[in-house]
Amino acid sequence: MPGTKVKAENVQRDFELQAAAALALTVAYRGDNFSGFARQDGRVTIQGELEEALATVLRRPVLIQGAGRTDAGVHALGQVVSCGVSEAELQQQNFAGLQTALNALLPAGIVIKGIEAKEPNFSARFSAQAREYRYRLYPSPTPPLFLAPYVWWVPPVGLESVAALKSAARLFEGEQDFKSFCVAKTADRLAAQGLSTHRNLLHVHVFGAQHLGEQCLIIQVIGNAFLHSMVRIMVGSLVEVLLGRRAPEWISAALAACQRQSAGPTAPAQGLTLWRVRY
Repeated sequence: MPGTKVKAENVQRDFELQAAAALALTVAYRGDNFSGFARQDGRVTIQGELEEALATVLRRPVLIQGAGRTDAGVHALGQVVSCGVSEAELQQQNFAGLQTALNALLPAGIVIKGIEAKEPNFSARFSAQAREYRYRLYPSPTPPLFLAPYVWWVPPVGLESVAALKSAARLFEGEQDFKSFCVAKTADRLAAQGLSTHRNLLHVHVFGAQHLGEQCLIIQVIGNAFLHSMVRIMVGSLVEVLLGRRAPEWISAALAACQRQSAGPTAPAQGLTLWRVRY
């Protein structure tokens, strides 16, 4: 019942205001079996599964905050979520035991990697200083075997194309308006609320890496915060440069346009991983 849900959320918010500490859980997950991170009625989500497991162990309603709201199909290696706990709960819980219990309750594809106690005002979302995402491209004439669920398979490219990709990637660095690299409806909603689409990217780097014998190109993006599908639209635009369809300087023009249609396509979700969050 909707009223019951609202009541539970209000009780939990009141609890958070009186919490003695916050729990910070580092979570890894495969995104392909979930409808994204954020809780959605009638859908299986990372947040929903985590809150259900925590509620079972703590024997009360639990609401969590996540450092990033990953889209459906996006993976995480170092997502961080937080929730408040009372002094009694803090004293009663053995973190190793809590981790084991939660992992036993969670479905396949979600793993708690670690648990820490933080100050009561700690928030996985608002206390974060930087978030790091990595996107795997697989440039090859043949499809990936082991890495198929974690890469975007693109045509093979030469060294000059990779150099152009690296040059284009650097144009994203710094504080800029990323409205062109945000889902249009979300950008419009932010504008209606008087919220900015400016973000500060500290580092956008391209490098090669081999996983399970399959050679990838990794696009590493580190920033203070991100817009809806921002990294995936950035990668889709960078692949336009990699494949020779656009010149590197087109990225600057797309940024200046502040219109979604001026940027490239949205890259497939499975190539993206929320790598780590820095506090």
